[in-house]
Amino acid sequence: MAGAVEDSNRRMLRARDVMDRRYAEPLDVPTLARIAHVSEAHFIRTFRATFGETPNRYLQRRRVERAMFLLRSGDRSVTDICMDVGFSSLGTFSRVFRDIVGEPPSVYRRRGPLPPVPTCFAMAWARPADLARPSSFGEAPEA
Repeated sequence: MAGAVEDSNRRMLRARDVMDRRYAEPLDVPTLARIAHVSEAHFIRTFRATFGETPNRYLQRRRVERAMFLLRSGDRSVTDICMDVGFSSLGTFSRVFRDIVGEPPSVYRRRGPLPPVPTCFAMAWARPADLARPSSFGEAPEA
């Protein structure tokens, strides 16, 4: 049984690694399921069970993370950044960005350039929390 779980995790990691590397490309569930060597329905179900979010939401969050960096580290337009990170519609990008980050891309950009700290700290600090999902991180424990 442990071997089957390990194999399943390895397949999901393979697909997630592709999403991390090729986030700007048009990736869809059928393509990712083929990479993981499973059916589409099984892929969605197993990915969510393994990583806590659907493949589509993971890919959106990954794209938004990259957009967050680009918005605060350069002066390119929001539309250019939107297209560079894999969104094909500025409206969709703005809606997803606001859902994940909590503010529109233009407002986020006004925070100014990223502080000069090691990349690992900057990434952890700037990682978006999905506002649509409840989180207990940082909340006081219930008495």
